[in-house]
Amino acid sequence: MILEDSRERTTPFASATSRDAALEGSDRQDASITETHDLIASDKVEGTAVYGLGGEHIGTIERLILEKRSGRVAYAVLSFGGFLGIGGDHYPLPWEKLTYDPDLSGYRTDLTREQVENAPKYHSDEEYKWNEENGRQVYDYYGVPPYWM
Repeated sequence: MILEDSRERTTPFASATSRDAALEGSDRQDASITETHDLIASDKVEGTAVYGLGGEHIGTIERLILEKRSGRVAYAVLSFGGFLGIGGDHYPLPWEKLTYDPDLSGYRTDLTREQVENAPKYHSDEEYKWNEENGRQVYDYYGVPPYWM
């Protein structure tokens, strides 16, 4: 006979829903959990506002680009311009340039909108080449070490 341990099985990242499931004897996490104090699902990051110096809204996170092997976020792709999200430009921004600000419910960066507008970009109807050469241009422009180094 296997005795069930009655202690709560949690991690620092567990939410109330996952703790409740653990107490019921289930080891599965609730797939609908999208945010804890320290973690957030990618679909909740997409669409989040980005604010620059002085608190000006400079864009919205269109998508995250992950490094396949490590799972590390390599870029947040900002978008602005166009009409209703159509026809706008996309700006790959190194993830290190963003800091979450709970007071804004968005991300802050030390950049101005003009700096982002002058950064490497691609148009929404173009296929962007996610390669080392283009990556280096992006990281060099923002003055941070590339994620692959």
